Amino acid sequence: MAVSMIDTSRIEAMVAQLKAAAARAQGNVAPIESIAGAEKPATRVDFAAVLKNSLDEVNSSQEKAGKMSQSFSMGDDNINLSDVMIAMQKASISFQTSVQVRNKLVSAYRDIMTMQV
Repeated sequence: MAVSMIDTSRIEAMVAQLKAAAARAQGNVAPIESIAGAEKPATRVDFAAVLKNSLDEVNSSQEKAGKMSQSFSMGDDNINLSDVMIAMQKASISFQTSVQVRNKLVSAYRDIMTMQV
């Protein structure tokens, strides 16, 4: 199962921006234009592509767990019960995570739709 890595460069850029804003608020640093010129622009990430990739990973983990379970129940000696149980738990956790993300997205959408402009 391929695990996608977190892009730490974007997190580091956000932390740098927060530190710069805090320093500006204290009056210790020049305006943001001089700081922004030193940083490279962040690459754009397509939210739909990231969401689809995550759902594909959840699907593949569920398929893998199902195939392992079926092979074990048919008497395949190469598959251990512990491996089957671990794969099933990973699939369950990834599915539960995706459901919670969906719930948060729906909640955020409802909040935005009910905002007064």
